[in-house]
Amino acid sequence: MLIYIIILLSSTEGSRASEVITPKSDREFALEGDNVTLSCNYSAAARGVHWYRQYAGSPPQFLILEDSGVTTPAIPPVPGITINHRKTESHVDLIISSAKVSDSALYYCALQPTVTGNPITLYRNITQTCLPF
Repeated sequence: MLIYIIILLSSTEGSRASEVITPKSDREFALEGDNVTLSCNYSAAARGVHWYRQYAGSPPQFLILEDSGVTTPAIPPVPGITINHRKTESHVDLIISSAKVSDSALYYCALQPTVTGNPITLYRNITQTCLPF
């Protein structure tokens, strides 16, 4: 079965407004069981990179964060999700191992948190803007 994944990016605000983060591709296709790598590049030194997933009709779900060499997964961790942050290349990958149909969703990479609240029940921060590509 074909899996369809779209990456959307979160804009930044305030002093970080000059930072830009862009996807390598705005959509990925895979077959069930494939490993899928979603990639983003950013223009400035970033301390941390956040990844989120959003299903239709649901708020974004925090997946994983890499900040200063420390990886923080969601609580509980999302199975099959890992991150590879290559700071020297200003590049970050979200790796979905053995993709399932349930992995078909919108994915966000961001340089700052775009979701606030309890880490178990997250809500969209309406002051943030997400840019479709």
